[in-house]
Amino acid sequence: MSTNEMTQETVKQNKAEQSRPQRTKNRVLRTTIWMSAAIILSIVAYLFWGRDRLPATEVLQVLSGQKVPGTSFIIMSDRLPRVAVGALAGAGLGISGALFQRWLGNPLASPDVIGVGYGASAAAVFAMITLGYTDWKLNVFALAGGLIVAALIYWLSASGKRTGPRLILAGLAIGSMLQALIQYLLTQAQVNTASDVMHWLSGSLSSSNWRSALVLLISLGIIGGVFLPFVLRQLKMLELGEDSAAALGVNVSQARTLLVFVAVAMGAMPIAVTGPLAFVAFLAGPISAALSRGPINIPLAGLTGATLVIIANFFAANLFADLVLPVGVITGAFGAPFLIWILVRANSTGNGG
Repeated sequence: MSTNEMTQETVKQNKAEQSRPQRTKNRVLRTTIWMSAAIILSIVAYLFWGRDRLPATEVLQVLSGQKVPGTSFIIMSDRLPRVAVGALAGAGLGISGALFQRWLGNPLASPDVIGVGYGASAAAVFAMITLGYTDWKLNVFALAGGLIVAALIYWLSASGKRTGPRLILAGLAIGSMLQALIQYLLTQAQVNTASDVMHWLSGSLSSSNWRSALVLLISLGIIGGVFLPFVLRQLKMLELGEDSAAALGVNVSQARTLLVFVAVAMGAMPIAVTGPLAFVAFLAGPISAALSRGPINIPLAGLTGATLVIIANFFAANLFADLVLPVGVITGAFGAPFLIWILVRANSTGNGG
């Protein structure tokens, strides 16, 4: 090969390397547009064809600010709050799962798989059954429970080093113990309380209202707006390896601690309001990565999580004529086969983590 040909080949390779980030951005943008369209269509479909079909003219009147007896209550006090809480909860769970998956480089490392979600759930169940809390205090207990379990798993898996398989195994063990604790707490509860807790544990939007939507908006907004941008910058450096990150001036221990706090908080706050929406945190990151054909994008994973919950909410209301399912049942039905596929794929490639 002549010098001129080698120069031309080098120029082509440099152009290809320069255009790769742009192609990735374009795919993320296209996926964002499609996700946004899907969530808008799902919201519109649910408002018009939720549990009971409403006249289109009345729905439009309510959305334009007019009062329509019956329809105004259904739209403003039931369906729109469900949509708002579902979108916020899905976004928080999606971001939470994606942060863990990116940091540990493992699609199985989501809060509901590694036990952090069970920590938040167990603490919230304890607060409901033992202390009788049903308000914002549930958020505090859920966050504390998630953080305690995350710290325990963090310690068991070699003090937070990038040991994904060990962390997942430790999380599964802790999650099993917490499930047993939840079952014990249920046996100690009054019948009515146990029924409410069981409904909450299934992951439901039925108790959604504007107050719970506001609580989620404020809590997730503060965490996402104040801490998440800083965490994302440090995450990029942590992905280079802890030694490289330290060489770039990152305090690795503090960066890991803040990342775990943000990831747990983004997942625990929705759990306190809606209960554990099964597999949303697990599904959002890999689905967004598959659609954009690139690494997991954290904001896109949040949008994907919101889309999953809104679509699941529509199916929960319309899948069976005489039965309204909890949203968590639908997301669990979607997530279980996906988890099996991930495990089979890992076994077939000889990559367990």
